[in-house]
Amino acid sequence: MFPQTGKSIVFDNFPDPTDTWEIIETIGKGTYGKVYKVLSKIDGSKAAVKILDPIHDIDEEIEAEYNILKALSDHTNVVKFYGMYYKKDVKCGDQLWLVLELCNGGSVTDLAKGMLRRGDRMDEAIIAYILHEALMGLQHLHINKTIHRDVKGNNILLTTQGGIKLVDFGVSAQLTNTRLRRNTSVGTPFWMAPEVIACEQQLDSTYDARCDVWSLGITAIELGDGDPPLSDLHPMRALFKIPRNPPPTLHQPELWSDDFNDFICKCLIKDFELRPNVLDLLQHVFIKQIIGKERILQKQLIELIDLNQQIGVIEKTRHERIHTRKGSHMKMQTDPDEVDDLATLEVLDENTVTEQLQSRYGRDQIYTYVGDILIAVNPFHTMEIYTPQMYIGAKRTANLPHIFAVADIAYQSMVSYNADQCVVISGESGAGKTESAHLLVQQLTVLGKANNRTLQEKILLVNSLVEAFGNACTVINDNSSRFGKYLEMKFTCGGTVVGAQISEYLLEKSRVIHQAVGERNFHIFYYIYAGLADRKKLAHYKLSDSKTPKYLCNEHVKLGPDIVSKAFYKEQFDAVEQCFKVIGFTLEELGSVYSTLAAILNSGDIEFSPVASEHQTDKSNISNISVLENVASLLCIRSDELQEALTSHCVVARGETIVRPNTVEKAAEVTDAMSKALYGRLFSWIVNRINSLLRPDSHLGEDDKGLNIGILDIFGFENFKKNSFEQLCINIANEQIQFYFNQHIFAWEQDEYLNEEVDARVIEYEDNRPLLDLFLQKPMGMLSLLDEESRFPQATDQTLVEKFEDNLKTKSFWRPKRVDLGFGIHHYAGKVIYNAAGFLAKNRDTLPADIVLLLRSSENELVRKLVTHPLTKTGNLAHTKGKGINTMHTRTPTRTITFSGEHGDTPYHPRETTNMRTQTVASYFRYSLMDLLSKMVAGQPHFVRCIKPNNDRQANKFDREKVLVQLRYTGVLETAKIRRQGYSHRILFANFIKRYYILAFHAHEEPAVTPETCAAILEKAKLENWAMGKTKVFLKYYHVEHLNLMVQQATNRIILLQAYVRGWLGTKRYRRILKEREQSALVLQSVCRGYLAKKKYKELVDEKNKAATKIQARYRGHKERKSEALSADKRLPRTPRRTQQPKTLNTPEDSTYYNLIHVNDKQYEIFLLNMNLFITFLVLLVSKLSHHLLPTTSLLFLFFDFFCEFHCRLPRHSDRRSVPRMPSTESRTEENPYDFRHLLRKTSQRRRLIKQY
Repeated sequence: MFPQTGKSIVFDNFPDPTDTWEIIETIGKGTYGKVYKVLSKIDGSKAAVKILDPIHDIDEEIEAEYNILKALSDHTNVVKFYGMYYKKDVKCGDQLWLVLELCNGGSVTDLAKGMLRRGDRMDEAIIAYILHEALMGLQHLHINKTIHRDVKGNNILLTTQGGIKLVDFGVSAQLTNTRLRRNTSVGTPFWMAPEVIACEQQLDSTYDARCDVWSLGITAIELGDGDPPLSDLHPMRALFKIPRNPPPTLHQPELWSDDFNDFICKCLIKDFELRPNVLDLLQHVFIKQIIGKERILQKQLIELIDLNQQIGVIEKTRHERIHTRKGSHMKMQTDPDEVDDLATLEVLDENTVTEQLQSRYGRDQIYTYVGDILIAVNPFHTMEIYTPQMYIGAKRTANLPHIFAVADIAYQSMVSYNADQCVVISGESGAGKTESAHLLVQQLTVLGKANNRTLQEKILLVNSLVEAFGNACTVINDNSSRFGKYLEMKFTCGGTVVGAQISEYLLEKSRVIHQAVGERNFHIFYYIYAGLADRKKLAHYKLSDSKTPKYLCNEHVKLGPDIVSKAFYKEQFDAVEQCFKVIGFTLEELGSVYSTLAAILNSGDIEFSPVASEHQTDKSNISNISVLENVASLLCIRSDELQEALTSHCVVARGETIVRPNTVEKAAEVTDAMSKALYGRLFSWIVNRINSLLRPDSHLGEDDKGLNIGILDIFGFENFKKNSFEQLCINIANEQIQFYFNQHIFAWEQDEYLNEEVDARVIEYEDNRPLLDLFLQKPMGMLSLLDEESRFPQATDQTLVEKFEDNLKTKSFWRPKRVDLGFGIHHYAGKVIYNAAGFLAKNRDTLPADIVLLLRSSENELVRKLVTHPLTKTGNLAHTKGKGINTMHTRTPTRTITFSGEHGDTPYHPRETTNMRTQTVASYFRYSLMDLLSKMVAGQPHFVRCIKPNNDRQANKFDREKVLVQLRYTGVLETAKIRRQGYSHRILFANFIKRYYILAFHAHEEPAVTPETCAAILEKAKLENWAMGKTKVFLKYYHVEHLNLMVQQATNRIILLQAYVRGWLGTKRYRRILKEREQSALVLQSVCRGYLAKKKYKELVDEKNKAATKIQARYRGHKERKSEALSADKRLPRTPRRTQQPKTLNTPEDSTYYNLIHVNDKQYEIFLLNMNLFITFLVLLVSKLSHHLLPTTSLLFLFFDFFCEFHCRLPRHSDRRSVPRMPSTESRTEENPYDFRHLLRKTSQRRRLIKQY
């Protein structure tokens, strides 16, 4: 059926398309060219044409598509083929025209996305119909021994009549009788079957036509969700994930029927030997549901196509396909170099890795992963890619590789596992380690969310301040770290940053007094000189404005234009001063720092001249006393004592102190030693002060012990034209860091494979343990031999090199010919030749006791501190408890009295403060490495490998050979292999179950700590390619990321559910409390009202009782007086009185009195009766009118007065004591024996009675 495929297509044999077809409009873009709508000039029919450029690389694919279309396009579900044409065009280039049936209904992907865009989704019956038709087309291909190999939604097109067509056969393959399987990795990544991807990884891997079934299953998901699984990832990342991840499912399977989910599950069986073929799928329940409904479903499909075209065209997302041929690695045809993780490369060799890094570097993608290790290529220019928010709690694959992602992983690991972390930044000098450390601190500060901005600002300024004192310009790096720095950021268990601590190692103090050609002193000297000059304060610190200090002299450096007038130095001085103030240094401390630095610069300018004595002994004298006085003034010591200490020294022999003069050379050495010691101790003091000011508060609590994230920024590997003792120490430190990297990545990992009986391929790597033994072994290591030689007074650098040659019998050490004092070391990073000149002097690094005693007498508190407190085993100034400079003490006038330290410190002997007898620079170095490693081992490491792309420090320049050398000695290739083949995460069963049990068990369950429990969790997570040891679970680096993401998602769901439940409970509790409060308010109001009513009632009763008592008292008084009056009348007989003229009742007072004393018994009884009636009436009235506003007492008196008036007006009976009414005027002259004037002689008595009443 097929033509002979061994022959290539001869393009010239095809006709010219312009004779038959005319282009109308552009339809879209295909894999290799654009697609147009064309009109037939013969019959006016319309078709689609794919115009291709006849490129040699795609000849095979053009030929394959041509042969398949020509032979198999006669099926209903395969696009019709109208022929191939060849258009010659000299100007624009030749073109191939592939004319096909016009499917103007769009692709099924467009239809699905259009419906989702409208808030609807495709009905399952329509999906079943589309899949049925696609299966029919695939069946036609498979029967004819052809695999499509690129089945996807965009390759299933629709016609306006509801037809469904398979298109794009450019990568389809023919299966012959002798070759029923294929082994070429080809297709579009998101739809590719695992066995197709595996073909590039395993040479013996093959696949058959069932790879189209997998692609159809992915297409089914695409029809339901709108996109294929993993579409949010980079295509090459998807290729890495597909074989490793469990089979994908619909985004929300519960929204779809069980039949549809089962159909997808059948299509996506990872073992293609168990996967059903097309014929089997046509018998599936989900597909068979359309039988008998084809017409109806086709009609519905036509309606959907029309609706979709009316609403508009959906913006398409193109997923380009890939195709690998024998001898080439898998790559995207549109962008072959898009790889974020070198561990995903199918071909791992030096050229491939270098090409990837170069390609990414050219696109300003300077970061690349090697598994869980980050490679950072120095761009040598500022880049705008540092947005912290993108890398906070984000999945690593969600963004491009970045240094912030390393910070986030370290932070999340610290919080999740409650364990310390360590980030190791390594690389040669100038590779960008210091800048990487800055970025890590910046991101960790953001992640830590400090409680106050002041602390956050302090931590960010720490690096800038320390680097001003510890960094310098070298021939290969303008900001080279000349010390090792380990910054520990302190966090609470909750992840809040609360402080920081710096450990500094091996400051290159010799740089203070001498710099190599083309190099400079520490930055701070230039900053302070320019800054003080700008503020007109050079004279105050005894610095010259016309002469360059000796310690800053260089053939390329001039005081005026290069230092004083340089704006950059002035800006940096202001920045450093601001750092001091923000971190918390006092102005007094700042002034002392400036004075000490100025004293060091002035010390270098002291000049010595020889003086011949009478005993012919070389002596030295200071020729510029003014400079000496400047130094003494700045150090607050006496100039004569300083001169004596520099030009002579004391020797104690047999109990007698002998003062011996120093030669000019010896005096200069003493001066340099004093300068180096002052600077080194000043640097240590600044670090200690920073640590005390950034120490976490003590009130955090004992339970919160805190967590650390350490960042190691150490000097990189160095190889200069002249390498001295400093380069040897630096390179040994880098050897130790490389050994730690090898141990963690290779040795410890492979040892665990053996111990846990896990089957894993052994990766060979370059072990540098023998080289470390060469340096550090006792007693025959290089540093031990150096210390031994330093203890011999007569030893020279020549004898040292000879001792090395005699004792170091290894292939890594050699003596180059014709190089005096030279020896070579074959480091892990390459061969380095060292010059031993000055090795012994630099290693001894002695500070005479006379200088120590003199500096202890300084009036400057800071200077006294620098020489009073002892040095630690690492050579740094011991940390003091004091937080600031105390008040100045009086100066000790002699050199023989030691200064007692503050806070009750005991005085130290000068030898104790310098450890002259035992400690050397080599011993300090050894202890420093031990201390550094102990800190690193305590935390879970994360590695950042910095790469220097060129030696010229030029942007956009990538030196392949330079990079390749670094890749070799850092073991990047071996790292990528072990990350791909090995298990980077090895977790104890108990820890694994504790972290991840929530993925497979209920929260209240306590699963047993067994391998079966761990396996159940991993199977629930649908992970593959893990291994189970005897006590540990072995996982790939991407497994842990997947598990952590699942735990995070489960935790977020639990938190959301808890939030809703807490909200519901809170609402319920609030309503109950509100009801209880209302009831309580009612009870309280009731009790209050009762209390007030009782109180008011009691007041009323009291007032009533008082009123009754008062009435009764008045009545009893009246009754008593009446009875007494009656008794008196009965006892005293009346004597006849003389006749008097009756007195006329002229006033009311007289009438009242008369009525009172003339009351007979009948009237009295009537009065008592009326009184009783009145009281009863009054009580009733008071009880009825208790709410009346008038006081009860007022009512009582009101009614009592009324009653009295009423009673007084009662009619009285006439008796013998009654007095007639006032007679008229005519009868006044008549005699009246009862005249009231006869009864009462005295008016006063009458008034008293009335008043009493």
